[in-house]
Amino acid sequence: MQKNNFKHFIHLHFLVFIAGFTAILGELIINSSEVIVWHRMFIGSILLGLYMLFRKKSFRIDIKLFFKYSFLGLIIALHWFTFFEAIEQSNISVTLAMFSTAAFFTSFIEPYLFKRKLIFYEVILGFIVVAGVYLIFNAEFQYMTGIILGLFSAFFASLFSVFNGLMIKSNSAISISFYEFLSGMFFITIFLLLNNDLKLLLIDDIFSINYFYIFLLGSICTAYAFMASVYLLKFISPYSVVLTYNLEPVYAIIMAIMFFGNKEKMSFSFYIGLFLILFSVICNMYIKKRNNKEYN
Repeated sequence: MQKNNFKHFIHLHFLVFIAGFTAILGELIINSSEVIVWHRMFIGSILLGLYMLFRKKSFRIDIKLFFKYSFLGLIIALHWFTFFEAIEQSNISVTLAMFSTAAFFTSFIEPYLFKRKLIFYEVILGFIVVAGVYLIFNAEFQYMTGIILGLFSAFFASLFSVFNGLMIKSNSAISISFYEFLSGMFFITIFLLLNNDLKLLLIDDIFSINYFYIFLLGSICTAYAFMASVYLLKFISPYSVVLTYNLEPVYAIIMAIMFFGNKEKMSFSFYIGLFLILFSVICNMYIKKRNNKEYN
């Protein structure tokens, strides 16, 4: 049993590595952020659709659920767009540092949506996150646009996680994602159409190394990573999964330095700020885990 658990945890860390590699691909792909997200959702929806066919899962959906999924599709499209645009406007290190604040946003979104009072320790840890962001902002002011976009990406990610978590309790995770990707593509298409930029979606050479990166993003980093993470929840607790995924910025920043060298090396104050953010996230999860044990 212990050997099987070890195997599943290795698989989980591989998925976190893949999540971090998403940022590397975002830097390598030459297309605009909205085009990257559209093709990511296009490839992901095709693969998830094929998986549903293979498993003989129904594509039928209630109209009310469809509109809810469509809203979530818009949120995830905005999250991915601001994420890749933050990389474009700054670099991977800055973007992932800001993305680490997603747990901070969740701590304030959840009480508002579920109408519960803020917990004292969440406020304290929130101030630590703000201090970390302030250090990074002061140290890397030249990346102000990327920092702001990264914060928006984290906010959209937290909003998506809270709503998606509610939906998954009573619906198929694969089906939800399939319709989220389709609706996300629809919203991006409308946006490009209104801006007379629809032609950007047509990529001349799908056999180029650039589209290979996009295919990796849509297949391995999206469809496979999602289905595998859902599968691992059968063997690993949600707490352990979420806690391990907090290593994503660490993995991604290390990879970014390996791939892009000096472009990704930041000031000492930046790393202090990043440490404060990650420290707050891990403390928050540890306290919640301990409290859950006390009440169970």
